[in-house]
Amino acid sequence: MPAYKNQKKTKQYSLEFKRSAVEMSLEDDVQVQQVAERLDIHPFMLSRWRKEYREGQLKPSRKPSNVVKTNVSKAKKTASKPEESSELRKLKRENERLKKELDLVKKWQRFLAEQEKSDTDS
Repeated sequence: MPAYKNQKKTKQYSLEFKRSAVEMSLEDDVQVQQVAERLDIHPFMLSRWRKEYREGQLKPSRKPSNVVKTNVSKAKKTASKPEESSELRKLKRENERLKKELDLVKKWQRFLAEQEKSDTDS
């Protein structure tokens, strides 16, 4: 067999990165294709992670889901019109999604920097 000199390295993603990507893709009004494009991963990979998540192989994060619900209930009390309330809920969901996306991008940048550093050390 021939010896390969330039072996392609497979990227290893952390469990936390996978969970965050899946949770981001499970948000309302978000498509798998969009999330995969933003994270620079193949959509099939994200779909596979979603399947693993549903099957319990990627355990959900321990963040309490009632935090968002509590904020929404407070918004209902303060909003005077139903349109304002629904708009506020929509904006809060989008804000949470963007925060998660930003955190994930920051983690991805750190991961790439570590990979680049380890490649140059070798």
